[in-house]
Amino acid sequence: MKSIKIKIPATIANLVCGFDILGMAINEPYDEMELRITQIPDIIIRHTDHFGLPEEASKNVAGVVLKKILEHLNLKNGFEVIIHKNIKPGSGLGSSAASAAGAAFAANVLLGNILSRDEVIHFAMFGEELASGVRHADNIAPCIYGGIALVKSSNPIDIIPLNTPDLFVAAVHPQVEVKTSDARQILKKNIMMKDAVTQWGNIAGLIAGIEKNDLSLIGRSLNDVIVEPVRSILIPEFDTIKRKSLELGALGGGISGSGPSIFMITEKKETADEIVRMMKSVYDKIEVESFGYVSDINPTGITIIEHNH
Repeated sequence: MKSIKIKIPATIANLVCGFDILGMAINEPYDEMELRITQIPDIIIRHTDHFGLPEEASKNVAGVVLKKILEHLNLKNGFEVIIHKNIKPGSGLGSSAASAAGAAFAANVLLGNILSRDEVIHFAMFGEELASGVRHADNIAPCIYGGIALVKSSNPIDIIPLNTPDLFVAAVHPQVEVKTSDARQILKKNIMMKDAVTQWGNIAGLIAGIEKNDLSLIGRSLNDVIVEPVRSILIPEFDTIKRKSLELGALGGGISGSGPSIFMITEKKETADEIVRMMKSVYDKIEVESFGYVSDINPTGITIIEHNH
């Protein structure tokens, strides 16, 4: 029986100013997924974690992706999927993208790599549509490509892998709920031209800084004048954590995806460790449980643990 086991990284979307167009893969946390081809035309999904996600294929992110692939290729077989999530749903760390990208990637390998990498992204985006109502690729692309990815366009798919600077990420996930669909609803429909110009400068500066490995330019560009001022209201102690992180030496940072996780980028691992300790202590003081992660940037994306042909 053909089967595969993969490791799928968490991802940080937007990277502050790059709403819906920039994303980065990190090493911690990560999901694991096993997929095997079955002879019966059915998709069976089992979760070994405790998050209680739906296992009915049409309501499960991975299930929707696999259905689309089978339909597209006109195949009569099915899949059995075992998912072990460490990336908590609703964390803002690309949990739905991990399931969607993992399913598309694993299915493609088992079917003999008949889809291109961008086609794998195309099918994975159906999972994101189920999860958030929008087919966006800023988590999917880095999950599959690794490193930092620029989504120049999601229709047609045009992904540009960027340089992977030798940096560290400090992230905290406070146990409060921010739904992606809700976080999209509160965004302004109209933007002032001067804010748009500022944002374009920041995005261009951030990409130039990443490509040139210019840490000062990266730090100066990690600034969002459009989305963060609105969304940060949903995240307790956001301003305190951001201010203290910069005082401790972070290059910059902000909301991971639509939140509630907050991430900061640092030059040294020790700085990231110190920032995570501070983040957790801020939440301890207001009695909000939180999980902290320190990670470097994941350069490879999804990796194969086992593959039985």
